[in-house]
Amino acid sequence: MPERNLSPMTMFARMAAEHRPAMAFRGRTARDFAAWKRKALPAVLATLGDRPGRVPPRPELVAEHEHDGLVKQRWTIDVGRHISAVCLVNRPRGLAREEKRPALLCWHGHGRFGKEPVMGNDSSPELRASIQGCNYSYGHQMAKAGFVTFAIDWMGKGDRDDSKKPHHLRHMGEADWCNPLYLHATMFGTTPLAMNVAQGMVATDFACTLPNVDPKRLGVMGLSGGGTMTLWSALCDARFKAAEIICYSDLWAAFGIRDINYCGMQVAPGLYKLVDLPDLQGLLAPKPLLVDIGAYDSCFRVETAMACYRQLEKIYGAAGAADRLELDLFPREHAWGGNKSVAFFRKHLM
Repeated sequence: MPERNLSPMTMFARMAAEHRPAMAFRGRTARDFAAWKRKALPAVLATLGDRPGRVPPRPELVAEHEHDGLVKQRWTIDVGRHISAVCLVNRPRGLAREEKRPALLCWHGHGRFGKEPVMGNDSSPELRASIQGCNYSYGHQMAKAGFVTFAIDWMGKGDRDDSKKPHHLRHMGEADWCNPLYLHATMFGTTPLAMNVAQGMVATDFACTLPNVDPKRLGVMGLSGGGTMTLWSALCDARFKAAEIICYSDLWAAFGIRDINYCGMQVAPGLYKLVDLPDLQGLLAPKPLLVDIGAYDSCFRVETAMACYRQLEKIYGAAGAADRLELDLFPREHAWGGNKSVAFFRKHLM
């Protein structure tokens, strides 16, 4: 008789150990890949639930200033029914009004500051520490390299964090809103992933109207939870021609079940039943993809992060797109490597 177990966590660990996703990629050839993607991608996207419709952004410029050789703008835009967002835009100083540049949507990771450090807000010791700890200011640094960059908060972070409003749910304190918002969304038949992706698409609609943005040369990048958003944005929005997933490569049995390193912002019902994370990333092929992995990352351990990447290599190879996949394996903790980003996006967008 098998040993009895009273631990729910042990139960899920054992389930994960024996689980084989139904639509994991097992092919070898371009024909195998094409048949797999035709079948798997619609099933994967269906796990998001109902997809919110797009709305006109109705942009309002709040402020414009210069910082470190960049022109920085703060806009308020509508991103969905009943919901708006602050959109930060960085562009190199001195561009002619009609000079077109590639643009990058820069998703932030978890953290109470949301998009601010990503876009280079270093106005307090706390923000400076956030930037230094994760090399977090890729929205600032990529603008310094000549791109236009833009960013909004996902729901529950930055300007859209209800715990910052003293008349709202005082008892939540610094709680992570990802899980309550997931419960709310699923009650309506959708997910925060679907809602955040749709809101990012509206922000991209807006960015494409800016005079210095070339709407045919768009990329997307993000760290950690921003890597989640980068992956799903690139899957759902064909306008993104290249993507950089930063420190969001691993196996769900490891970072999810073992380490509980995920939340309601990152999951969709039934997703792991269909695919593991390397399969989900592989569905991007043949889109150019740069993957950053920290050798000392304590959130996504290098052993299983590299196992994810090796499987991803097989998928891109089968798709005939091995030359469009790159790895930045760098000797840091959970952070942006930044070693290949400029060259990667210049290659594929410029």
